[in-house]
Amino acid sequence: MTLQEIYELGIKLGIKADPRGEENVKNLLTKLKKEYKELPEKKKKFFDNESLVNPYSDSRILVGDPKLKIGKLMAGIDADASEVLLVDRLNNSPTGNGAGIDLLISHHPGGHALAGLHEVMDVQVDMFAKAGVARNVAYALLQERKGVVQRRFNPINHNRAVDAAKLLKIPLLAMHTIWDNLGNKFVEDYLSKKKFETLGETLEYILEIPEFTEATYGKSGPFLASGQDKSPTGKIVVGFTGGTNVSKELYLELSKAGVGTLIEMHASEDVLIELRKLHINVIDCGHMAADSIGANIFLDEIEKKGVKVVPCSGLIRIRRDGR
Repeated sequence: MTLQEIYELGIKLGIKADPRGEENVKNLLTKLKKEYKELPEKKKKFFDNESLVNPYSDSRILVGDPKLKIGKLMAGIDADASEVLLVDRLNNSPTGNGAGIDLLISHHPGGHALAGLHEVMDVQVDMFAKAGVARNVAYALLQERKGVVQRRFNPINHNRAVDAAKLLKIPLLAMHTIWDNLGNKFVEDYLSKKKFETLGETLEYILEIPEFTEATYGKSGPFLASGQDKSPTGKIVVGFTGGTNVSKELYLELSKAGVGTLIEMHASEDVLIELRKLHINVIDCGHMAADSIGANIFLDEIEKKGVKVVPCSGLIRIRRDGR
Protein backbone atom coordinates (compact mmCIF):
# COMPACT_ATOMS: atom_id res chain seq x y z
CA MET A 1 0.00 0.00 0.00
CA THR A 2 1.04 3.59 -0.46
CA LEU A 3 0.98 6.07 2.40
CA GLN A 4 -1.96 7.79 0.69
CA GLU A 5 -3.90 4.52 0.42
CA ILE A 6 -3.40 3.84 4.14
CA TYR A 7 -4.55 7.37 4.94
CA GLU A 8 -7.60 7.14 2.67
CA LEU A 9 -8.57 3.76 4.12
CA GLY A 10 -8.50 5.38 7.56
CA ILE A 11 -10.80 8.18 6.43
CA LYS A 12 -13.21 5.68 4.86
CA LEU A 13 -13.38 3.49 7.96
CA GLY A 14 -13.60 6.50 10.29
CA ILE A 15 -16.57 7.95 8.40
CA LYS A 16 -18.29 4.56 8.30
CA ALA A 17 -18.02 4.27 12.10
CA ASP A 18 -18.80 7.93 12.84
CA PRO A 19 -21.50 8.43 15.54
CA ARG A 20 -23.14 11.04 13.33
CA GLY A 21 -23.84 8.45 10.64
CA GLU A 22 -22.04 7.99 7.33
CA GLU A 23 -24.56 9.94 5.26
CA ASN A 24 -24.59 12.87 7.68
CA VAL A 25 -20.79 13.13 7.54
CA LYS A 26 -20.83 13.06 3.74
CA ASN A 27 -23.49 15.79 3.74
CA LEU A 28 -21.31 17.89 6.06
CA LEU A 29 -18.39 17.56 3.62
CA THR A 30 -20.64 18.59 0.73
CA LYS A 31 -21.81 21.63 2.68
CA LEU A 32 -18.24 22.56 3.58
CA LYS A 33 -17.18 22.42 -0.08
CA LYS A 34 -19.98 24.82 -0.94
CA GLU A 35 -18.98 27.19 1.87
CA TYR A 36 -15.37 27.06 0.69
CA LYS A 37 -16.32 28.13 -2.82
CA GLU A 38 -18.09 31.18 -1.39
CA LEU A 39 -15.12 32.31 0.73
CA PRO A 40 -13.21 35.44 -0.28
CA GLU A 41 -9.71 34.73 -1.66
CA LYS A 42 -8.03 36.15 1.46
CA LYS A 43 -9.72 33.50 3.63
CA LYS A 44 -9.14 30.70 1.12
CA LYS A 45 -5.42 31.31 1.56
CA PHE A 46 -5.58 29.98 5.13
CA PHE A 47 -8.27 27.36 4.62
CA ASP A 48 -7.38 23.74 5.43
CA ASN A 49 -8.10 22.20 2.03
CA GLU A 50 -7.65 18.68 3.37
CA SER A 51 -10.80 19.17 5.48
CA LEU A 52 -12.83 19.07 2.24
CA VAL A 53 -12.21 15.31 2.00
CA ASN A 54 -11.21 14.42 5.57
CA PRO A 55 -13.55 15.56 8.37
CA TYR A 56 -10.99 14.68 11.06
CA SER A 57 -8.46 17.48 11.51
CA ASP A 58 -6.56 15.38 14.07
CA SER A 59 -5.88 12.56 11.59
CA ARG A 60 -3.41 13.57 8.88
CA ILE A 61 -0.22 12.72 7.02
CA LEU A 62 2.29 14.79 8.98
CA VAL A 63 5.50 13.78 7.22
CA GLY A 64 6.15 11.77 4.06
CA ASP A 65 5.44 11.42 0.36
CA PRO A 66 1.86 10.14 -0.10
CA LYS A 67 3.08 8.00 -3.02
CA LEU A 68 5.61 6.15 -0.81
CA LYS A 69 5.16 2.37 -0.80
CA ILE A 70 4.67 0.98 2.72
CA GLY A 71 5.58 -2.64 3.38
CA LYS A 72 6.08 -2.41 7.14
CA LEU A 73 4.95 0.12 9.72
CA MET A 74 5.27 0.79 13.42
CA ALA A 75 2.09 1.84 15.24
CA GLY A 76 1.63 3.16 18.75
CA ILE A 77 -0.73 5.16 20.91
CA ASP A 78 1.76 8.01 21.22
CA ALA A 79 4.68 8.99 19.01
CA ASP A 80 6.98 11.80 20.04
CA ALA A 81 10.61 12.31 19.11
CA SER A 82 11.62 9.18 21.04
CA GLU A 83 9.44 6.91 18.85
CA VAL A 84 10.82 8.61 15.74
CA LEU A 85 14.33 7.88 17.01
CA LEU A 86 13.30 4.31 17.80
CA VAL A 87 12.27 3.73 14.18
CA ASP A 88 15.54 5.21 12.96
CA ARG A 89 17.50 3.08 15.43
CA LEU A 90 15.74 -0.15 14.42
CA ASN A 91 16.25 0.63 10.75
CA ASN A 92 19.90 1.66 10.94
CA SER A 93 21.57 -0.15 13.83
CA PRO A 94 22.92 -3.70 14.21
CA THR A 95 20.50 -4.30 17.11
CA GLY A 96 17.57 -3.50 14.85
CA ASN A 97 18.79 -5.93 12.17
CA GLY A 98 17.67 -3.51 9.48
CA ALA A 99 14.01 -3.56 10.53
CA GLY A 100 12.84 -1.89 7.32
CA ILE A 101 10.08 0.18 8.93
CA ASP A 102 8.63 2.50 6.29
CA LEU A 103 6.09 4.43 8.37
CA LEU A 104 5.32 5.46 11.94
CA ILE A 105 1.64 5.79 12.90
CA SER A 106 0.65 7.57 16.10
CA HIS A 107 -2.85 7.53 17.53
CA HIS A 108 -2.45 10.74 19.52
CA PRO A 109 -1.66 13.52 17.08
CA GLY A 110 1.20 15.97 16.81
CA GLY A 111 1.85 19.01 14.64
CA HIS A 112 -1.15 20.69 13.07
CA ALA A 113 -3.22 17.57 13.81
CA LEU A 114 -2.85 18.31 17.53
CA ALA A 115 -3.37 22.04 17.09
CA GLY A 116 -6.67 21.25 15.34
CA LEU A 117 -7.91 18.77 17.93
CA HIS A 118 -10.76 21.04 19.05
CA GLU A 119 -12.18 21.01 15.52
CA VAL A 120 -13.31 17.36 15.79
CA MET A 121 -15.35 17.88 18.95
CA ASP A 122 -18.58 18.61 17.09
CA VAL A 123 -19.04 14.86 16.68
CA GLN A 124 -20.09 14.90 20.33
CA VAL A 125 -23.18 17.00 19.59
CA ASP A 126 -24.78 13.96 17.96
CA MET A 127 -23.48 11.64 20.66
CA PHE A 128 -25.14 13.68 23.40
CA ALA A 129 -28.29 14.23 21.35
CA LYS A 130 -28.55 10.45 20.93
CA ALA A 131 -28.26 10.12 24.72
CA GLY A 132 -31.21 12.49 25.19
CA VAL A 133 -29.60 15.93 25.59
CA ALA A 134 -31.30 18.72 23.63
CA ARG A 135 -29.20 19.30 20.50
CA ASN A 136 -29.11 23.09 20.95
CA VAL A 137 -27.85 22.68 24.53
CA ALA A 138 -25.20 20.14 23.53
CA TYR A 139 -24.04 22.39 20.71
CA ALA A 140 -23.81 25.53 22.86
CA LEU A 141 -21.90 23.83 25.68
CA LEU A 142 -19.51 22.11 23.26
CA GLN A 143 -18.64 25.43 21.62
CA GLU A 144 -17.54 26.69 25.03
CA ARG A 145 -15.54 23.51 25.65
CA LYS A 146 -13.89 23.73 22.22
CA GLY A 147 -12.55 27.16 23.13
CA VAL A 148 -11.05 25.78 26.35
CA VAL A 149 -9.38 22.91 24.49
CA GLN A 150 -8.01 25.22 21.79
CA ARG A 151 -6.50 27.55 24.38
CA ARG A 152 -5.04 24.61 26.31
CA PHE A 153 -3.21 23.12 23.33
CA ASN A 154 -2.27 26.34 21.55
CA PRO A 155 0.86 27.20 23.63
CA ILE A 156 2.48 23.76 23.56
CA ASN A 157 5.26 22.64 21.23
CA HIS A 158 3.20 20.77 18.62
CA ASN A 159 5.99 19.99 16.21
CA ARG A 160 8.63 18.12 18.22
CA ALA A 161 7.84 14.73 16.71
CA VAL A 162 7.14 16.23 13.29
CA ASP A 163 10.46 18.08 13.22
CA ALA A 164 12.34 14.96 14.31
CA ALA A 165 10.58 12.90 11.64
CA LYS A 166 11.46 15.43 8.95
CA LEU A 167 15.13 15.50 9.97
CA LEU A 168 15.38 11.71 10.03
CA LYS A 169 13.12 11.29 6.99
CA ILE A 170 10.67 9.06 8.86
CA PRO A 171 7.13 9.20 7.41
CA LEU A 172 4.62 10.02 10.16
CA LEU A 173 0.85 9.58 10.15
CA ALA A 174 -1.65 10.57 12.88
CA MET A 175 -4.87 8.55 13.29
CA HIS A 176 -6.82 9.97 16.21
CA THR A 177 -10.59 10.39 15.81
CA ILE A 178 -10.55 7.79 13.03
CA TRP A 179 -9.39 5.08 15.44
CA ASP A 180 -11.57 6.46 18.25
CA ASN A 181 -14.66 6.18 16.03
CA LEU A 182 -13.82 2.54 15.33
CA GLY A 183 -13.33 1.78 19.03
CA ASN A 184 -16.46 3.65 20.03
CA LYS A 185 -18.64 1.73 17.57
CA PHE A 186 -17.10 -1.60 18.55
CA VAL A 187 -17.84 -1.09 22.25
CA GLU A 188 -21.36 0.23 21.57
CA ASP A 189 -22.15 -2.79 19.39
CA TYR A 190 -20.61 -5.13 21.96
CA LEU A 191 -22.68 -3.73 24.84
CA SER A 192 -25.88 -3.76 22.77
CA LYS A 193 -25.78 -7.57 22.70
CA LYS A 194 -26.72 -7.87 26.36
CA LYS A 195 -28.90 -6.17 28.99
CA PHE A 196 -27.36 -5.22 32.32
CA GLU A 197 -28.97 -4.77 35.71
CA THR A 198 -25.94 -3.69 37.72
CA LEU A 199 -22.67 -1.88 37.20
CA GLY A 200 -20.72 -4.96 38.32
CA GLU A 201 -22.32 -7.07 35.58
CA THR A 202 -21.40 -4.44 33.02
CA LEU A 203 -17.78 -4.32 34.16
CA GLU A 204 -17.48 -8.12 34.05
CA TYR A 205 -18.74 -8.14 30.46
CA ILE A 206 -16.38 -5.34 29.43
CA LEU A 207 -13.43 -7.22 30.93
CA GLU A 208 -14.03 -10.00 28.40
CA ILE A 209 -12.84 -7.70 25.57
CA PRO A 210 -9.28 -8.97 24.90
CA GLU A 211 -7.59 -5.56 25.08
CA PHE A 212 -9.15 -4.97 28.50
CA THR A 213 -8.30 -8.48 29.67
CA GLU A 214 -4.67 -7.96 28.74
CA ALA A 215 -4.55 -4.51 30.35
CA THR A 216 -6.01 -5.91 33.57
CA TYR A 217 -3.10 -8.34 33.82
CA GLY A 218 -0.88 -5.25 33.69
CA LYS A 219 -2.87 -3.42 36.42
CA SER A 220 -4.23 -0.84 33.96
CA GLY A 221 -7.57 -2.32 32.94
CA PRO A 222 -11.18 -1.17 33.43
CA PHE A 223 -12.40 -0.30 36.93
CA LEU A 224 -15.34 1.37 38.67
CA ALA A 225 -14.44 5.04 38.98
CA SER A 226 -17.90 6.05 40.18
CA GLY A 227 -20.58 3.75 41.55
CA GLN A 228 -20.59 0.32 43.22
CA ASP A 229 -20.95 -3.27 41.99
CA LYS A 230 -24.66 -3.32 42.80
CA SER A 231 -25.42 0.15 41.44
CA PRO A 232 -28.18 0.04 38.80
CA THR A 233 -26.77 0.81 35.36
CA GLY A 234 -29.63 2.81 33.90
CA LYS A 235 -29.05 4.15 30.40
CA ILE A 236 -25.49 3.41 29.23
CA VAL A 237 -23.48 5.85 27.09
CA VAL A 238 -20.07 5.11 25.54
CA GLY A 239 -17.73 8.10 25.24
CA PHE A 240 -14.70 6.87 23.29
CA THR A 241 -14.58 9.55 20.57
CA GLY A 242 -14.92 13.26 19.97
CA GLY A 243 -11.38 14.51 20.55
CA THR A 244 -11.37 14.88 24.33
CA ASN A 245 -13.59 14.93 27.41
CA VAL A 246 -16.45 17.41 27.65
CA SER A 247 -17.32 20.02 30.26
CA LYS A 248 -18.89 19.37 33.65
CA GLU A 249 -21.98 21.26 32.48
CA LEU A 250 -22.63 18.68 29.76
CA TYR A 251 -22.45 15.87 32.28
CA LEU A 252 -25.23 17.64 34.18
CA GLU A 253 -27.33 17.56 31.01
CA LEU A 254 -26.67 13.83 30.70
CA SER A 255 -28.03 13.38 34.21
CA LYS A 256 -31.17 15.27 33.24
CA ALA A 257 -31.50 12.99 30.21
CA GLY A 258 -31.56 9.93 32.46
CA VAL A 259 -28.10 8.58 31.72
CA GLY A 260 -27.01 6.23 34.50
CA THR A 261 -23.63 4.91 33.36
CA LEU A 262 -20.75 6.30 31.31
CA ILE A 263 -18.19 4.02 29.67
CA GLU A 264 -15.10 6.22 29.30
CA MET A 265 -11.47 5.85 28.22
CA HIS A 266 -10.47 7.96 31.21
CA ALA A 267 -11.96 10.57 33.51
CA SER A 268 -10.16 13.33 35.42
CA GLU A 269 -10.63 13.68 39.16
CA ASP A 270 -12.54 16.97 38.97
CA VAL A 271 -14.99 15.43 36.49
CA LEU A 272 -15.44 12.35 38.69
CA ILE A 273 -16.27 14.57 41.67
CA GLU A 274 -19.11 16.14 39.67
CA LEU A 275 -20.33 12.79 38.31
CA ARG A 276 -20.47 11.32 41.80
CA LYS A 277 -22.59 14.28 42.91
CA LEU A 278 -24.93 13.48 40.03
CA HIS A 279 -24.92 9.75 40.94
CA ILE A 280 -23.74 8.85 37.43
CA ASN A 281 -21.75 5.62 37.32
CA VAL A 282 -18.43 5.61 35.47
CA ILE A 283 -16.42 2.68 34.18
CA ASP A 284 -12.91 3.92 33.41
CA CYS A 285 -11.67 1.48 30.78
CA GLY A 286 -8.01 2.45 30.85
CA HIS A 287 -6.67 4.84 28.24
CA MET A 288 -4.13 2.68 26.42
CA ALA A 289 -6.37 -0.38 26.29
CA ALA A 290 -9.37 1.62 25.08
CA ASP A 291 -7.35 3.36 22.38
CA SER A 292 -5.96 0.00 21.29
CA ILE A 293 -9.37 -1.31 20.20
CA GLY A 294 -9.85 1.11 17.30
CA ALA A 295 -6.17 0.83 16.42
CA ASN A 296 -6.44 -2.96 16.16
CA ILE A 297 -9.54 -2.87 13.97
CA PHE A 298 -7.71 -0.59 11.55
CA LEU A 299 -4.42 -2.48 11.67
CA ASP A 300 -6.19 -5.78 10.95
CA GLU A 301 -7.38 -4.24 7.68
CA ILE A 302 -3.86 -3.03 6.90
CA GLU A 303 -2.35 -6.48 7.53
CA LYS A 304 -4.94 -8.09 5.23
CA LYS A 305 -3.43 -5.97 2.46
CA GLY A 306 0.05 -7.33 3.12
CA VAL A 307 1.55 -4.58 5.30
CA LYS A 308 3.47 -5.82 8.35
CA VAL A 309 2.74 -4.11 11.69
CA VAL A 310 5.12 -3.58 14.61
CA PRO A 311 3.23 -2.47 17.78
CA CYS A 312 4.84 -0.02 20.20
CA SER A 313 4.14 2.81 22.64
CA GLY A 314 1.26 1.39 24.67
CA LEU A 315 -0.55 -0.38 21.83
CA ILE A 316 -1.98 -3.72 22.99
CA ARG A 317 -1.99 -5.59 19.67
CA ILE A 318 -4.95 -7.97 19.40
CA ARG A 319 -5.94 -9.46 16.02
CA ARG A 320 -9.57 -10.26 15.26
CA ASP A 321 -9.04 -11.96 11.91
CA GLY A 322 -8.13 -15.37 13.31
CA ARG A 323 -4.36 -15.03 12.81
